Amino acid sequence: MEAFQWQQARSPEEAATLVTQTTAEAMLTLQGTPSAQQAVLVKAGGVDMLDLMKEGLVNPRCLMDISQLTELQGISHRDDGSLRIGAQTTLAQIATHPRLRQSHAALAQAAAMAASPQIRNRATLGGNLLQRPRCWYLRSTAHHCLRKGGGHCFAFAGDNRYHAVFANHGCAIVHPSTPATALLAFHAQVELFQPQGQRRMLPLEDFFVLPEADMHRENILAAGEILTAVWLPPQMQTNRSIYLQVAEREAFDWPLAAVAVVLDIDAADLCRQASIVLGAAAPAPWRVRQAEALLTGAEISGEMAEAAGAAALAGATSLTQNAYKLPLLATLVRRAVLVGAATLSQDRF
Repeated sequence: MEAFQWQQARSPEEAATLVTQTTAEAMLTLQGTPSAQQAVLVKAGGVDMLDLMKEGLVNPRCLMDISQLTELQGISHRDDGSLRIGAQTTLAQIATHPRLRQSHAALAQAAAMAASPQIRNRATLGGNLLQRPRCWYLRSTAHHCLRKGGGHCFAFAGDNRYHAVFANHGCAIVHPSTPATALLAFHAQVELFQPQGQRRMLPLEDFFVLPEADMHRENILAAGEILTAVWLPPQMQTNRSIYLQVAEREAFDWPLAAVAVVLDIDAADLCRQASIVLGAAAPAPWRVRQAEALLTGAEISGEMAEAAGAAALAGATSLTQNAYKLPLLATLVRRAVLVGAATLSQDRF
Protein backbone atom coordinates (compact mmCIF):
# COMPACT_ATOMS: atom_id res chain seq x y z
CA MET A 1 0.00 0.00 0.00
CA GLU A 2 1.31 3.43 -0.97
CA ALA A 3 1.26 6.45 1.36
CA PHE A 4 -1.90 8.56 1.18
CA GLN A 5 -3.54 11.52 2.86
CA TRP A 6 -6.66 11.30 5.00
CA GLN A 7 -9.33 13.98 5.19
CA GLN A 8 -12.41 13.95 7.37
CA ALA A 9 -15.37 15.34 5.45
CA ARG A 10 -17.28 18.02 7.34
CA SER A 11 -20.33 17.90 5.10
CA PRO A 12 -21.71 16.05 2.06
CA GLU A 13 -21.07 19.25 0.08
CA GLU A 14 -17.36 19.16 0.90
CA ALA A 15 -17.03 15.48 0.05
CA ALA A 16 -18.89 15.84 -3.26
CA THR A 17 -16.81 18.87 -4.23
CA LEU A 18 -13.38 17.41 -3.46
CA VAL A 19 -13.78 13.80 -4.66
CA THR A 20 -12.22 13.46 -8.12
CA GLN A 21 -12.96 9.86 -9.14
CA THR A 22 -15.20 6.92 -8.40
CA THR A 23 -13.48 3.69 -7.37
CA ALA A 24 -14.32 2.18 -10.75
CA GLU A 25 -12.65 5.11 -12.53
CA ALA A 26 -9.59 4.81 -10.29
CA MET A 27 -9.22 1.12 -11.17
CA LEU A 28 -9.32 1.99 -14.86
CA THR A 29 -6.48 4.49 -14.47
CA LEU A 30 -3.02 3.01 -15.01
CA GLN A 31 -1.05 3.01 -11.80
CA GLY A 32 1.85 5.45 -11.68
CA THR A 33 0.26 8.03 -13.96
CA PRO A 34 -0.28 11.58 -12.64
CA SER A 35 -4.08 11.20 -12.64
CA ALA A 36 -3.86 8.02 -10.55
CA GLN A 37 -1.55 9.63 -8.02
CA GLN A 38 -3.79 12.69 -7.64
CA ALA A 39 -7.11 10.86 -7.18
CA VAL A 40 -9.31 11.71 -4.18
CA LEU A 41 -11.67 8.81 -3.36
CA VAL A 42 -14.53 8.40 -0.92
CA LYS A 43 -14.07 6.11 2.05
CA ALA A 44 -17.06 5.00 4.13
CA GLY A 45 -16.65 1.93 6.37
CA GLY A 46 -13.44 1.17 4.50
CA VAL A 47 -13.94 -2.59 4.23
CA ASP A 48 -13.63 -2.71 0.44
CA MET A 49 -11.52 0.40 -0.17
CA LEU A 50 -8.65 -0.73 2.04
CA ASP A 51 -8.66 -4.16 0.38
CA LEU A 52 -8.31 -2.53 -3.04
CA MET A 53 -5.50 -0.31 -1.80
CA LYS A 54 -3.59 -3.19 -0.19
CA GLU A 55 -3.81 -5.14 -3.45
CA GLY A 56 -2.49 -2.18 -5.42
CA LEU A 57 -5.68 -1.86 -7.47
CA VAL A 58 -6.18 1.79 -6.48
CA ASN A 59 -3.55 4.23 -5.31
CA PRO A 60 -5.28 7.49 -4.27
CA ARG A 61 -3.54 10.62 -3.14
CA CYS A 62 -6.24 11.17 -0.54
CA LEU A 63 -9.17 9.37 1.06
CA MET A 64 -12.20 11.51 1.89
CA ASP A 65 -13.72 9.92 5.01
CA ILE A 66 -17.50 10.41 5.20
CA SER A 67 -18.08 8.02 8.11
CA GLN A 68 -18.67 10.80 10.66
CA LEU A 69 -21.40 12.65 8.74
CA THR A 70 -24.44 12.36 11.00
CA GLU A 71 -26.89 13.21 8.21
CA LEU A 72 -25.84 9.98 6.48
CA GLN A 73 -26.55 7.80 9.52
CA GLY A 74 -29.58 6.09 11.03
CA ILE A 75 -33.04 4.87 10.05
CA SER A 76 -35.94 7.31 10.12
CA HIS A 77 -39.67 6.91 9.47
CA ARG A 78 -41.97 9.21 7.51
CA ASP A 79 -45.66 9.86 8.12
CA ASP A 80 -46.60 8.00 4.94
CA GLY A 81 -44.92 4.83 6.21
CA SER A 82 -41.78 5.13 4.09
CA LEU A 83 -38.32 4.63 5.59
CA ARG A 84 -35.06 6.47 4.98
CA ILE A 85 -31.87 4.51 5.67
CA GLY A 86 -28.75 6.67 5.77
CA ALA A 87 -25.88 5.41 3.64
CA GLN A 88 -23.64 5.24 6.74
CA THR A 89 -26.04 2.96 8.61
CA THR A 90 -24.24 -0.30 9.34
CA LEU A 91 -25.47 -3.71 8.24
CA ALA A 92 -25.68 -4.72 11.90
CA GLN A 93 -28.04 -1.81 12.63
CA ILE A 94 -30.25 -2.81 9.69
CA ALA A 95 -30.26 -6.48 10.72
CA THR A 96 -31.40 -5.72 14.28
CA HIS A 97 -33.77 -2.78 13.71
CA PRO A 98 -37.18 -3.77 15.21
CA ARG A 99 -39.37 -1.95 12.69
CA LEU A 100 -37.38 -3.13 9.69
CA ARG A 101 -37.54 -6.71 10.90
CA GLN A 102 -41.33 -6.41 10.92
CA SER A 103 -42.10 -4.29 7.85
CA HIS A 104 -39.15 -5.21 5.61
CA ALA A 105 -38.11 -8.59 6.95
CA ALA A 106 -36.23 -9.65 3.80
CA LEU A 107 -33.88 -6.66 4.10
CA ALA A 108 -33.12 -7.35 7.75
CA GLN A 109 -32.54 -11.03 6.94
CA ALA A 110 -30.22 -10.18 4.04
CA ALA A 111 -28.19 -7.79 6.19
CA ALA A 112 -27.94 -10.42 8.94
CA MET A 113 -26.54 -12.97 6.48
CA ALA A 114 -23.91 -10.65 4.99
CA ALA A 115 -20.28 -11.29 5.95
CA SER A 116 -19.36 -11.85 9.61
CA PRO A 117 -20.54 -10.08 12.81
CA GLN A 118 -17.33 -8.06 12.93
CA ILE A 119 -17.74 -6.82 9.36
CA ARG A 120 -21.47 -6.13 9.77
CA ASN A 121 -20.66 -3.83 12.67
CA ARG A 122 -18.32 -1.82 10.44
CA ALA A 123 -19.66 -2.14 6.88
CA THR A 124 -22.18 0.49 5.80
CA LEU A 125 -25.18 0.12 3.52
CA GLY A 126 -23.79 2.66 1.05
CA GLY A 127 -20.40 0.99 0.93
CA ASN A 128 -22.00 -2.40 0.53
CA LEU A 129 -24.02 -1.23 -2.46
CA LEU A 130 -20.97 0.43 -4.06
CA GLN A 131 -18.35 -2.27 -3.43
CA ARG A 132 -16.57 -3.64 -6.48
CA PRO A 133 -17.34 -7.20 -7.62
CA ARG A 134 -15.51 -10.05 -5.94
CA CYS A 135 -14.38 -11.67 -9.20
CA TRP A 136 -10.84 -12.90 -8.61
CA TYR A 137 -9.71 -11.72 -12.05
CA LEU A 138 -10.90 -8.18 -11.34
CA ARG A 139 -9.15 -8.32 -7.97
CA SER A 140 -5.89 -9.63 -9.42
CA THR A 141 -3.17 -7.22 -10.50
CA ALA A 142 -1.90 -9.97 -12.80
CA HIS A 143 -5.08 -9.98 -14.90
CA HIS A 144 -5.91 -6.85 -16.92
CA CYS A 145 -9.53 -7.77 -17.47
CA LEU A 146 -12.27 -5.98 -19.42
CA ARG A 147 -13.66 -4.27 -16.33
CA LYS A 148 -10.24 -2.69 -15.71
CA GLY A 149 -9.85 -1.61 -19.34
CA GLY A 150 -8.24 -4.80 -20.64
CA GLY A 151 -8.99 -6.88 -23.71
CA HIS A 152 -11.17 -9.75 -22.48
CA CYS A 153 -12.91 -11.46 -19.58
CA PHE A 154 -10.70 -14.20 -18.13
CA ALA A 155 -13.65 -15.94 -16.45
CA PHE A 156 -15.03 -17.50 -19.63
CA ALA A 157 -11.99 -19.71 -20.20
CA GLY A 158 -10.98 -19.74 -16.54
CA ASP A 159 -12.51 -20.47 -13.14
CA ASN A 160 -16.12 -19.30 -13.42
CA ARG A 161 -17.83 -21.42 -10.76
CA TYR A 162 -19.09 -18.36 -8.84
CA HIS A 163 -19.92 -16.19 -11.84
CA ALA A 164 -23.17 -15.03 -13.46
CA VAL A 165 -25.82 -17.14 -15.16
CA PHE A 166 -27.79 -14.12 -16.45
CA ALA A 167 -26.61 -11.16 -18.56
CA ASN A 168 -23.14 -12.70 -18.58
CA HIS A 169 -22.13 -11.84 -22.15
CA GLY A 170 -18.87 -9.92 -22.28
CA CYS A 171 -18.32 -9.85 -18.51
CA ALA A 172 -19.53 -12.52 -16.09
CA ILE A 173 -19.31 -10.83 -12.69
CA VAL A 174 -22.07 -11.15 -10.10
CA HIS A 175 -23.12 -8.17 -8.02
CA PRO A 176 -21.58 -8.58 -4.56
CA SER A 177 -24.22 -6.82 -2.41
CA THR A 178 -26.50 -9.04 -0.37
CA PRO A 179 -28.86 -6.25 0.83
CA ALA A 180 -29.24 -5.01 -2.78
CA THR A 181 -31.23 -8.14 -3.63
CA ALA A 182 -33.82 -7.38 -0.95
CA LEU A 183 -33.81 -3.62 -1.60
CA LEU A 184 -34.69 -4.16 -5.24
CA ALA A 185 -37.53 -6.49 -4.26
CA PHE A 186 -38.97 -3.63 -2.18
CA HIS A 187 -38.58 -1.18 -5.11
CA ALA A 188 -36.17 0.99 -3.14
CA GLN A 189 -34.82 4.32 -4.33
CA VAL A 190 -31.37 5.83 -3.84
CA GLU A 191 -30.67 9.41 -2.84
CA LEU A 192 -27.61 10.98 -4.48
CA PHE A 193 -26.02 14.26 -3.39
CA GLN A 194 -24.31 16.40 -6.03
CA PRO A 195 -21.55 19.06 -5.67
CA GLN A 196 -24.00 21.89 -6.37
CA GLY A 197 -26.00 20.89 -3.29
CA GLN A 198 -28.75 19.24 -5.31
CA ARG A 199 -30.19 15.85 -4.49
CA ARG A 200 -31.58 13.43 -7.00
CA MET A 201 -33.67 10.34 -6.42
CA LEU A 202 -33.89 7.37 -8.72
CA PRO A 203 -35.06 3.77 -8.50
CA LEU A 204 -32.38 1.36 -7.36
CA GLU A 205 -33.11 -0.70 -10.46
CA ASP A 206 -32.02 2.26 -12.62
CA PHE A 207 -28.93 2.87 -10.47
CA PHE A 208 -27.25 -0.39 -11.45
CA VAL A 209 -25.52 -0.84 -14.81
CA LEU A 210 -25.17 -4.08 -16.77
CA PRO A 211 -22.00 -4.83 -18.80
CA GLU A 212 -23.89 -4.36 -22.07
CA ALA A 213 -24.44 -0.71 -21.10
CA ASP A 214 -21.04 -0.03 -19.50
CA MET A 215 -18.31 -2.63 -19.13
CA HIS A 216 -16.30 -0.69 -16.57
CA ARG A 217 -18.70 0.09 -13.74
CA GLU A 218 -21.64 -1.40 -11.85
CA ASN A 219 -23.66 1.78 -11.22
CA ILE A 220 -24.23 5.27 -12.59
CA LEU A 221 -22.64 7.13 -9.67
CA ALA A 222 -20.55 10.04 -10.94
CA ALA A 223 -17.27 11.21 -9.41
CA GLY A 224 -18.89 14.26 -7.80
CA GLU A 225 -21.86 12.41 -6.31
CA ILE A 226 -22.27 10.93 -2.84
CA LEU A 227 -24.76 8.17 -2.08
CA THR A 228 -26.48 9.62 0.97
CA ALA A 229 -29.49 7.36 1.63
CA VAL A 230 -31.78 4.58 0.47
CA TRP A 231 -35.55 5.07 0.62
CA LEU A 232 -38.05 2.26 1.13
CA PRO A 233 -41.71 2.79 0.12
CA PRO A 234 -44.47 2.03 2.63
CA GLN A 235 -45.62 -1.57 2.79
CA MET A 236 -49.17 -2.90 2.87
CA GLN A 237 -50.12 -4.77 6.04
CA THR A 238 -50.77 -7.80 3.83
CA ASN A 239 -47.20 -7.74 2.48
CA ARG A 240 -44.74 -10.32 3.69
CA SER A 241 -41.18 -10.88 2.56
CA ILE A 242 -38.35 -13.34 2.92
CA TYR A 243 -34.70 -13.58 1.90
CA LEU A 244 -33.01 -16.95 1.41
CA GLN A 245 -29.51 -17.85 0.30
CA VAL A 246 -27.16 -20.79 -0.07
CA ALA A 247 -23.46 -20.38 0.68
CA GLU A 248 -20.53 -22.75 1.01
CA ARG A 249 -19.92 -21.48 4.53
CA GLU A 250 -23.05 -20.16 6.21
CA ALA A 251 -21.01 -18.43 8.93
CA PHE A 252 -19.19 -16.12 6.52
CA ASP A 253 -19.30 -16.26 2.76
CA TRP A 254 -20.82 -14.64 -0.29
CA PRO A 255 -23.88 -16.58 -1.47
CA LEU A 256 -23.76 -19.05 -4.31
CA ALA A 257 -27.41 -18.25 -4.97
CA ALA A 258 -29.95 -16.00 -3.27
CA VAL A 259 -33.50 -14.73 -3.61
CA ALA A 260 -35.69 -12.02 -2.07
CA VAL A 261 -39.45 -12.37 -2.39
CA VAL A 262 -42.16 -9.85 -1.46
CA LEU A 263 -45.78 -11.03 -1.68
CA ASP A 264 -49.11 -9.27 -1.24
CA ILE A 265 -51.88 -11.83 -0.81
CA ASP A 266 -55.52 -10.86 -0.28
CA ALA A 267 -58.13 -12.36 2.03
CA ALA A 268 -59.11 -14.86 -0.65
CA ASP A 269 -55.52 -16.16 -0.76
CA LEU A 270 -54.90 -14.71 -4.21
CA CYS A 271 -51.55 -13.06 -4.87
CA ARG A 272 -52.21 -9.42 -5.78
CA GLN A 273 -48.57 -8.59 -6.38
CA ALA A 274 -45.24 -10.40 -6.31
CA SER A 275 -41.69 -9.14 -6.42
CA ILE A 276 -38.90 -11.69 -6.94
CA VAL A 277 -35.20 -10.78 -7.21
CA LEU A 278 -32.27 -13.17 -7.58
CA GLY A 279 -28.87 -12.53 -6.03
CA ALA A 280 -25.44 -13.92 -6.96
CA ALA A 281 -26.90 -14.58 -10.40
CA ALA A 282 -26.10 -11.56 -12.59
CA PRO A 283 -23.94 -8.40 -12.76
CA ALA A 284 -26.83 -6.63 -10.99
CA PRO A 285 -29.60 -7.91 -8.71
CA TRP A 286 -31.79 -9.79 -11.17
CA ARG A 287 -35.55 -9.24 -11.13
CA VAL A 288 -37.47 -12.18 -12.63
CA ARG A 289 -40.61 -10.60 -14.06
CA GLN A 290 -41.78 -13.80 -15.74
CA ALA A 291 -42.06 -15.53 -12.36
CA GLU A 292 -43.73 -12.45 -10.85
CA ALA A 293 -46.35 -12.39 -13.62
CA LEU A 294 -47.04 -16.09 -13.11
CA LEU A 295 -47.91 -15.55 -9.44
CA THR A 296 -49.94 -12.36 -9.87
CA GLY A 297 -53.64 -13.14 -9.64
CA ALA A 298 -53.01 -16.78 -8.73
CA GLU A 299 -53.48 -18.79 -5.56
CA ILE A 300 -50.15 -19.83 -4.09
CA SER A 301 -49.75 -23.60 -4.07
CA GLY A 302 -46.88 -26.04 -4.24
CA GLU A 303 -47.38 -26.43 -7.98
CA MET A 304 -47.53 -22.67 -8.51
CA ALA A 305 -44.36 -22.13 -6.45
CA GLU A 306 -42.63 -24.85 -8.46
CA ALA A 307 -43.67 -23.15 -11.68
CA ALA A 308 -42.41 -19.81 -10.42
CA GLY A 309 -39.03 -21.38 -9.68
CA ALA A 310 -38.83 -22.75 -13.23
CA ALA A 311 -39.97 -19.43 -14.72
CA ALA A 312 -37.24 -17.62 -12.76
CA LEU A 313 -34.62 -19.37 -14.91
CA ALA A 314 -35.91 -17.94 -18.20
CA GLY A 315 -33.00 -16.54 -20.18
CA ALA A 316 -30.30 -18.12 -18.01
CA THR A 317 -27.02 -19.03 -19.74
CA SER A 318 -24.71 -20.98 -17.51
CA LEU A 319 -20.95 -21.10 -18.03
CA THR A 320 -18.68 -24.14 -17.99
CA GLN A 321 -18.56 -24.50 -14.19
CA ASN A 322 -21.64 -22.79 -12.74
CA ALA A 323 -24.67 -24.70 -14.06
CA TYR A 324 -25.24 -25.92 -10.48
CA LYS A 325 -26.62 -22.44 -9.74
CA LEU A 326 -29.74 -23.05 -11.83
CA PRO A 327 -31.41 -25.70 -9.62
CA LEU A 328 -30.27 -23.78 -6.54
CA LEU A 329 -32.01 -20.61 -7.73
CA ALA A 330 -35.18 -22.45 -8.75
CA THR A 331 -35.37 -24.21 -5.40
CA LEU A 332 -34.81 -20.98 -3.45
CA VAL A 333 -37.59 -19.24 -5.36
CA ARG A 334 -39.99 -22.12 -4.69
CA ARG A 335 -39.16 -22.20 -0.98
CA ALA A 336 -39.33 -18.43 -0.57
CA VAL A 337 -42.74 -18.22 -2.26
CA LEU A 338 -44.17 -21.00 -0.09
CA VAL A 339 -42.72 -19.60 3.13
CA GLY A 340 -43.95 -16.09 2.31
CA ALA A 341 -47.46 -17.34 1.59
CA ALA A 342 -47.49 -19.50 4.71
CA THR A 343 -46.44 -16.53 6.85
CA LEU A 344 -49.36 -14.49 5.51
CA SER A 345 -51.82 -17.31 6.25
CA GLN A 346 -50.52 -17.69 9.83
CA ASP A 347 -50.89 -13.94 10.47
CA ARG A 348 -54.61 -14.09 9.70
CA PHE A 349 -55.39 -16.44 12.60
